[in-house]
Amino acid sequence: MPLNVLITAVSRRVPLVKAFRHALNALNVRGSVIAADVNPLSPGVHFCDRAYQVPLPSDPGYLDAISDLCEAEGINLIVPTMDEELPLFASVATRWARRGIRVAVSPEETTLICQDTFTACTFLRDAGIAAAESFLPFMMSDEPRLPLFIKPRRGNAGAVTATTKAHVDFFLSYIEDPVAQECLDGPEYAIDVMCDFNGRPLSVVPHEVLETGLGFFERGRTVNDQKLLDLATDCADVLKFTGPTTIRCRVVNGRPTVFDINPCFSSGLPLTIAAGADFPSMLLQLALGRDVEPSIGHFKSDCWMSNYEAPVFVDRVSELLAIPRGVEFQMAAVA
Repeated sequence: MPLNVLITAVSRRVPLVKAFRHALNALNVRGSVIAADVNPLSPGVHFCDRAYQVPLPSDPGYLDAISDLCEAEGINLIVPTMDEELPLFASVATRWARRGIRVAVSPEETTLICQDTFTACTFLRDAGIAAAESFLPFMMSDEPRLPLFIKPRRGNAGAVTATTKAHVDFFLSYIEDPVAQECLDGPEYAIDVMCDFNGRPLSVVPHEVLETGLGFFERGRTVNDQKLLDLATDCADVLKFTGPTTIRCRVVNGRPTVFDINPCFSSGLPLTIAAGADFPSMLLQLALGRDVEPSIGHFKSDCWMSNYEAPVFVDRVSELLAIPRGVEFQMAAVA
């Protein structure tokens, strides 16, 4: 029986697609990697075995469209990648598992907590885990401790550092549904975590983040630091992750402090795999019902990655754009 993987909102996530195709081959498992995306010109779809255009997650028919696609393609594993769709998949994951469709998404409660920066950091602090002190606008004092990091409460777009009270007042009114956080001063880390479908941590790989661009991990290295490993497993213990999660933190005075959690695959995944922790392979084995033993701390430290952009040239564009939603479209990439 083949193992078919559906990656949603594949967009620019070419390394993720390639990683799953490689993992299938390395495990000697028959199967396909299939894309679902709103745009047939997204580069990632042209590296999949097959691809389908679907509605936006905000469309009331989104889950129905994905469900129909799963039936048509015999999907065994869904890998969501987009913030907006994670709560949708979390709400149906248990029910779909009974259909033989595993979804690599954390439980609904965990997902909703992680997608709200204020709630996530407050939850962790209440559980005794170091996290950035966070404030909603009505909680701010007339003389806040500066500087402050201000960003949307949900998502990371538009994050700024406010160094004066005037800056604070402006950005709290300018940014929609903002949250303010203490400005953590120290090296930044993104910790990749993989958990099984029962919430057990299988692997933890911290990356020191040296450069990012447009929200993507550009340059960094793996770091095997016990404090970072412990922070990740402590977070997993209280939040019960499923599948991939990325914990972002800074080390302040020797203490790792969380400021954000994203419960899906990170753009630093290629570095995690290169260091010897093949998360897609683990996820495929879990979907096959195999037991995967934890290997926390078992990866190559000081493994460096420097990322780059690559073009995809697409032919027959007018044909692709004319294909109705829900209908498979043939790959049209020429390079």
